[in-house]
Amino acid sequence: MKLLVTGATGKLGSKVVEALLSKVSASQIAVSVRNPEKAEALRGLGVEVRQGDFDQPETLDAAFAGIDRIMIISVDGDNETRARQHTNAVAAAQRAGVGFIAYTSLAGAAESSMFLAEPHRVTEEAIRQSGIPYAILRNNWYLENELAGIEGVKAGAPWVTSADAGKVGWALRQDYAEAAAAVLAGEGHENTVYELSGELLTQEAFAAAVGAALGKDVPVLQVDDEKYAEIMKGAGVPDAFIPFVVGIQAGIRDGSLEIASSDFEKLLGRPAVPAAEALRQLV
Repeated sequence: MKLLVTGATGKLGSKVVEALLSKVSASQIAVSVRNPEKAEALRGLGVEVRQGDFDQPETLDAAFAGIDRIMIISVDGDNETRARQHTNAVAAAQRAGVGFIAYTSLAGAAESSMFLAEPHRVTEEAIRQSGIPYAILRNNWYLENELAGIEGVKAGAPWVTSADAGKVGWALRQDYAEAAAAVLAGEGHENTVYELSGELLTQEAFAAAVGAALGKDVPVLQVDDEKYAEIMKGAGVPDAFIPFVVGIQAGIRDGSLEIASSDFEKLLGRPAVPAAEALRQLV
């Protein structure tokens, strides 16, 4: 059985490979990366390194050849780029005769109002249309995404948000990676959608957990989207990314990440590490 992980030098992909190495032999693992030089450490562990670029489909044919089960890690970029690259990867998996696809999607992607959801919907549909057995891993929100805000809190800033009472199922990237490895290396996951969510917390509850980890009170400043954009710009967020961060807050406010699920327990035999404990690890 040959397993392949795309984007294996990225923040999530590298952790997925690390988790796989605890489950199967390195000889069973291959990775597809744009720049093989960045994967030399994996090669040194006995992992097969292949070159594959989602924008050059011909490279994917060789990268996916002889692969039984593939983990497609969603890429960064604008929505159009992501949809194109993901569907290129699905089509290449189909041409290569891959027997199973796992894909890292977004929480509640099918119904989500969050602007990030559209390329995930497109990819999920492409996977279903391919006829290949699949597992969709709808990841909620990476706790590590909040590190910049936590650094601001350390420096004396309040926790700033325009998410109102919207809740988020934060979890560590490590938990998402271990769940992905469990699916890719395991059995019985065909044609399944997993909603991977930690404990649902409001911004106030999350800020309290941050404060507990830092040993200080963390005030929460709830603002509207316009003020949030102004504050983020003042904090140094580039103009091009302001709509992105404001859109995330709006999606949270609308309930897009408020998805209760026990799927982590199904895959890991335990819930995601609670935010309070995870924050203590991070800070």
